Amino acid sequence: MRLKYAVIGTGAIGGFYGGKLAKAGNEVHFLFRSDFEQVKKNGLQIHSVDGDFLLNPVLAYHSTDDMPVCDVILVGLKTTANHQLASLLKPILHENSLVVLIQNGLGVEEKLAEELPHTNIAGGLAFICSQKNSPGVISHLDLGRINLGLYRGNKEQLEQVCTDFCKAGVDAHIAESLEYARWHKLVWNVPFNGMCVVLNSNTDHLMEDESIRELSHDMMQEVVEAAQKCGYNLDNDLPHKMINMTMKMEPYAPSMKLDFDNKRALEVEAIYSAPVKAAQKAGYKMKKVAMLEQQLKFINSRLS
Repeated sequence: MRLKYAVIGTGAIGGFYGGKLAKAGNEVHFLFRSDFEQVKKNGLQIHSVDGDFLLNPVLAYHSTDDMPVCDVILVGLKTTANHQLASLLKPILHENSLVVLIQNGLGVEEKLAEELPHTNIAGGLAFICSQKNSPGVISHLDLGRINLGLYRGNKEQLEQVCTDFCKAGVDAHIAESLEYARWHKLVWNVPFNGMCVVLNSNTDHLMEDESIRELSHDMMQEVVEAAQKCGYNLDNDLPHKMINMTMKMEPYAPSMKLDFDNKRALEVEAIYSAPVKAAQKAGYKMKKVAMLEQQLKFINSRLS
């Protein structure tokens, strides 16, 4: 059975993964806000290390009220917009629709499940360097893997999504545990999203400094130990592996740094506060991560 897809939040993440699916021949309906007129006129351009491509025409919409109901909805919105998510989703859901939250942080599935108690929900963890350069133009710089994990619903449906991604040239996998996968992604997100903001730098600048590499490793270790206290047995060698991976990556500004540069709200709650609280509840204090959280809260308060 061919799945009908929707993308809510067609930015660097949703635009890339949805674009890959559409390029492979899948039916994909995209929600745009500020980019709508540009994309209707010129299409969606993806500059990628895997090969550039242009989608034109695009099944583009300015409101979910105008979109058809879909089998799978890929959510690429920042978690700071999740208070709007349930109302955006309702017009495009049928009784078996699967919502895949391609978002960072902890607890996002639980909150949506409370608002949409009968909807199938999954999470997606994207290991990708991707940025939106201008309206309707996305740059994919490095990596591209996505790990999918079921929160509630039909496992076979999520397996079909994974298969569709793989056929579209995306390195996609099903995670045995969604929570494990979220903690695993936090090992990278926690130090680099926040410190790129606080130190006003990109990842390559952080990795060039020995003291910052050491601090990044320490924060990663706190995330690993917090996950272990919460019952998710992350590998103790993971910080070392992620530092090495980051040193080999293309120079990159994480999404939180781009939000800071553009004076947009930062995803402090999902990426920092939620894991700090979860660790504290399990009897573990993430001291250095909590300090970074407090700094980001201060910066966030001055962006509005």
